[in-house]
Amino acid sequence: MKYQIKGEPMPVVICQLEANERVTCESGAMSWMTPNMEMETSGGGLGKMFGRMVSGESAFQNHYVAKKSAGMIAFASKFPGAIKAYEITPSTPIICQKKSFLACTEGVELSVHLQKKMGSGFFGGEGFVMQKITGNGVAFIEIDGSTVEYNLERGQQMVIDTGYLAMMDATVNLEIQQIKGVKNALFGGEGLFNTVVTGPGRVLLQTMPISGFASLIASMIPSKG
Repeated sequence: MKYQIKGEPMPVVICQLEANERVTCESGAMSWMTPNMEMETSGGGLGKMFGRMVSGESAFQNHYVAKKSAGMIAFASKFPGAIKAYEITPSTPIICQKKSFLACTEGVELSVHLQKKMGSGFFGGEGFVMQKITGNGVAFIEIDGSTVEYNLERGQQMVIDTGYLAMMDATVNLEIQQIKGVKNALFGGEGLFNTVVTGPGRVLLQTMPISGFASLIASMIPSKG
């Protein structure tokens, strides 16, 4: 399969499939396609369906196959930002924020990833529940805003504000660090906790978390008096 990512800040990934080649996407993600693309909706079993629902996705996925000849299908982002393509192998799974999965080639699996420490989930902003992408193929994920990627060495750390962590290699460790000082925590405007990631591995940060954007819009809407 060949693909192109176009159109930031409202990007779309356009996939060119050979005859009988297959691609999988989140329910409702298809934007346009050639007439010979045939869709089949499936859940893949109760366990996988439950895992996808817990991780923020639909219980069902849509599988598209190019029938009889080459075909084209496009998947557009639902929020201003970026679409990133990642090569997934059995030895290089990735962990993503909830609702970031967009589409993938055949051979890639989406499942739930639970943080090892409860505090990481309840206070870290990225959530106790994240998405794990495994298998062998290409995965497309949605990013809020622009992206900055770091490659952390073993033991190297980075402190991240709530919601800015979009993706990390499965080799990266995530923990929570409470902001020191009562005045800092209460009046600093940065919340009570930060996310701390420790290498080795890649970390992808996003510049406009949708949660922060939604809070900003909500603060500008006059309350009904």
